[in-house]
Amino acid sequence: MSIEDKIVNDFVKNDISFVTTVPCKQLAGVIGKIEECEDIYHIPSNKEDEGMGLCAGAYMGGKKPAIIMQNTAIGVTINTLVTLTQYYRLPLPMLISYRGELGEPVACQVEMAVHTKALLNQLNIPTYHFHKEEDVEELDKILQYTFMCNKPVAILTDASFWKGY
Repeated sequence: MSIEDKIVNDFVKNDISFVTTVPCKQLAGVIGKIEECEDIYHIPSNKEDEGMGLCAGAYMGGKKPAIIMQNTAIGVTINTLVTLTQYYRLPLPMLISYRGELGEPVACQVEMAVHTKALLNQLNIPTYHFHKEEDVEELDKILQYTFMCNKPVAILTDASFWKGY
């Protein structure tokens, strides 16, 4: 089973029925699988904070949501994460491509990578970092944890996890 299939299967297994995505080359394969999945309603977002608002609305409407995004927009989402997601204790799995790490071909991506984990830590958001393909085996438990504790959780997936760019 491919990484992309495992991610979608774990989303479905955990009753995630609403996913919003922001385009990313690393995440294109999983976004395509989400789009094909009949059990998940997929709506693309223009911006990550907009996507978090859509996820909040979906959750309040009885759906289990998730967002798929790049780490380069973590700074843009801080207000939404704090004043909406955390304040109202909304569970939100965030599958995040961790751009700017080893092997990154785009220099401007590096600057946000330097701050990503520190910002998530400052916000007290549990963070998991997938480096190797077998790390995806933890996803099911991470999703269970997210909905059990009603917290946003970040799953960082770097270039080595996705086998490059």
